[in-house]
Amino acid sequence: MVNATASPQFSPEVEAAYRYCERVAREHYENFPVASSLLPALMRPHVAAIYAFARRADDFADEPGPEAAERLRLLDGWGARLDRGVPAVHDAARMTGDDLIFVALDNTIRTHRLPRTLFHDLLSAFRQDVTTTRYDTWSEVLDYCRRSANPVGRLVLRVAGYDEPTLDTQSDAVCTALQLTNFWQDLAIDWRRGRLYLPAEERNRAFARESDLNRPELSREWREAVRQAIRRTKALFQTGRPICDAVRGRLRWELRFTWLGGMRILENIEAADCDVVTQRPTLGPGDAPLLGWRALRWRKTVPVS
Repeated sequence: MVNATASPQFSPEVEAAYRYCERVAREHYENFPVASSLLPALMRPHVAAIYAFARRADDFADEPGPEAAERLRLLDGWGARLDRGVPAVHDAARMTGDDLIFVALDNTIRTHRLPRTLFHDLLSAFRQDVTTTRYDTWSEVLDYCRRSANPVGRLVLRVAGYDEPTLDTQSDAVCTALQLTNFWQDLAIDWRRGRLYLPAEERNRAFARESDLNRPELSREWREAVRQAIRRTKALFQTGRPICDAVRGRLRWELRFTWLGGMRILENIEAADCDVVTQRPTLGPGDAPLLGWRALRWRKTVPVS
């Protein structure tokens, strides 16, 4: 297990690389904490390096300018750098931001013996964002989440010193739920980018038509489709909830706040009658006291007999 009170010790060059990754994590808006102060100090730089790697790759996939072929080329190059590792660091001041990400990430991978396959899973999901804009079934969406979100949870567990199949399964459920929550929250944004993650089988059940997304507010049919998607997402949150009690120390609080934050966003979407077109439900300052109160009143999951 990690020591929550210890501080990591790095060479000056590697320290500079981690500082850059932590700046990337701070400067990008996220619903959920990334390398937050709730994490043990030893974990924060490593989680920031993982995040910076994924953030940059996600930017490649979402860049509005380059053609699809160029975005895929950039992602392939990112994967090649992952496999190649980095040369010895001599002068961090002369390195680009991308160089610094890989200096930090390479150190994190070697320190915690992280499987590179999990990083390649992330890259495969980003490539899919370039090539796939619609999903027919929930199975297809969940397979995307398996590669776009679940690897991050497993990597965080490995950094924390956990390598247990049960925890991996619970983490997968929470990470998939968080990814789905982001999909429903960003439905209008994704639509403007030409993507829909809510699968056709759910849309068809509610008779929700794509053309209706061009209207100024979400139609009754689309609200029903989102409502059913939220139901599935909440079930996944509940499936993964035990992991928030299974880990120890400060990581337990990090996971609890993350879980509570995801559920709160779903509540905010429902409170808006599932209209995610006229507004984007987020976590605001007013949610903080409620989340803190719920965290303090947290009850451990009762095993089903």
